[in-house]
Amino acid sequence: MKRNLGFIFTIVGVLAGSLTTATAENWPCWRGPRGDGTCIERDVPTNWDPDGALWKIELPGKGHASPVVWGDHVCTVTALPATQERQLLCFDRATGKILWRQTVVQGPLQKLHKENSYASGTPATDGERVFVAFRVGDEIVAAAHDLADGKQRWLVRPGTHKGEWGFSNEPVLFEDKVIIDGDSKGDSFLIALSRDDGSTRWRVDRANKGISYSAPLIRDLAGRTQLIQCGDRCVTSFDPHTGEQIWTVDGPSQEFVATPVYSAKAGLVFISSSWPKRHLLAIRPDGCGNVTKTHIAWSDTRGAPYVPSMIVAGDFLLAVNRAGIAYCYEAATGKVLWQERLGRHHASPVLIEGLVYLINDDGQINVIKPGPQFERVAQYELGESCYASPAISDGHVLLRGFQHLYCLRN
Repeated sequence: MKRNLGFIFTIVGVLAGSLTTATAENWPCWRGPRGDGTCIERDVPTNWDPDGALWKIELPGKGHASPVVWGDHVCTVTALPATQERQLLCFDRATGKILWRQTVVQGPLQKLHKENSYASGTPATDGERVFVAFRVGDEIVAAAHDLADGKQRWLVRPGTHKGEWGFSNEPVLFEDKVIIDGDSKGDSFLIALSRDDGSTRWRVDRANKGISYSAPLIRDLAGRTQLIQCGDRCVTSFDPHTGEQIWTVDGPSQEFVATPVYSAKAGLVFISSSWPKRHLLAIRPDGCGNVTKTHIAWSDTRGAPYVPSMIVAGDFLLAVNRAGIAYCYEAATGKVLWQERLGRHHASPVLIEGLVYLINDDGQINVIKPGPQFERVAQYELGESCYASPAISDGHVLLRGFQHLYCLRN
């Protein structure tokens, strides 16, 4: 995939700090440095059998957030329902030893969907600070902590979040900003906070009040930097510098979970709505204004995912629907090449050296070679349920199950 980012979630330097080989990189946010689940490293373990893990540690509390990695630091979040604490955890990548553990906020627990947790939003880091977002009662809380020692730098409450399914929204970093989606059944908004002190840089109030758990995707598309956000009962492109709207597509349904992905080869952005209907859309990102009738290249309902994000692999787009059936599409046309039952998924896939790694809810890991026919290269068992997505950094693979955090290394 072309890496023409000016840019993406983190900052200039995501690919620079703590690198030991030419292709090693940090995994600083949800779905990695490009926000799409792709890994460019070459020295990554291909055997994901947890029995051969470098280390395995039991995690305190409960949470479904994925790990993030910067240098020797691995971070994730958890919740302790008994004490109403939401905590940020930091581990040593080489040993799994806990480096620090800090309570970010303590307060009322919100209503939850049975498949959600009080700590489902993946943190983001710029190598200096770690940024987190939680829902406490009906308030969204965003905070920044020092990566080195966990000390809290700032904490703000930018707005409320209403809905009976809970919260699982990730902070997304762009230049000097922390961008947080607050789409819900109440006062919905999209906001950019200062990384330095949490003050508001820009804010977009939303009108349609539709829940979204979909993290924005930021890319240089069609000659301009665009933030693609699924929420507010529509799909919208914003200028991430200012919050100004560029284009929008109505619907295709009310609520979203999956994060958009982009195929440079096909020139298309792919999104999926979640509830009450699931629609997969392929959108050309070169429009202005309302492009619902002009810029949808193709659409499908069969393979549209409910929770897990999709992945682009060369000419192919892979998705897993609510029934646990994986679909492989020809990305440019939407032609279904194959479908295969792999089990229900919450975790999103990753692409490593041409292979797609998928972890289903039961902890079964399937390694698939994208192509015109279904080809399973390998299969492993994590040994516990899993909703979190993998993180890959400098030859290490981090996997979070319901009870443990695993680190794999060649």
